[in-house]
Amino acid sequence: MKKFSDTESNILEDIILHRRDVRGNRFLDKKIPKKALDKILFAAINAPSVGFSQPWQFVIIEDTKRKELIKATFRTETAKACKTFSPKRQEMYQQLKLEGIHEAPTNIAVFYKPSDHPVLGQNSMKEAGTYSVVCAIQNMWLMSRALNIGLGWVSIIDPEKVKSILNAPAENQLVAYLCLGFVDTFYDKPELERKQWEKRKNIDELIFKESY
Repeated sequence: MKKFSDTESNILEDIILHRRDVRGNRFLDKKIPKKALDKILFAAINAPSVGFSQPWQFVIIEDTKRKELIKATFRTETAKACKTFSPKRQEMYQQLKLEGIHEAPTNIAVFYKPSDHPVLGQNSMKEAGTYSVVCAIQNMWLMSRALNIGLGWVSIIDPEKVKSILNAPAENQLVAYLCLGFVDTFYDKPELERKQWEKRKNIDELIFKESY
């Protein structure tokens, strides 16, 4: 069995701490080499999954017209989302760059495909299939960062409209819409922390022993 050194575990910690959700104003007009994209997708399909179900599917989008159709759903949904915040936050919200659909050379839609037979470990928690797909996305994020490629997760979109644009099977669930590309810089802190949208929580607030 392979064992890892302290140096290697420290590198992984460094990658985790320097992972960022990248916005469109950071992406460069530079195509991702196929070898790098293949490595990111290989990391994804080697994520853990409930019952070894591997319930993920990926659609790579580079066509400008298709991107524009998806960007249109973002415009509609972001207008709706803005109204849910206080007037002060609405002003701040409108100044944020929240996606990179056009700017990123590669977009990837990540789907959960339900199994057509019972899955070990998924009877009591149906959501475990979707959680497995999220594990794959985290692998993509970390591998992208290790390759100095930026990745942004766009959640302000209409999943059913995106499914229609991509001709996805009816039973598939859109879990994530990702924007990938080389960037001009990676911020030292998450952008929403830098702009004081939210403060970082203290670890002592989040960890409990035995029970709440």
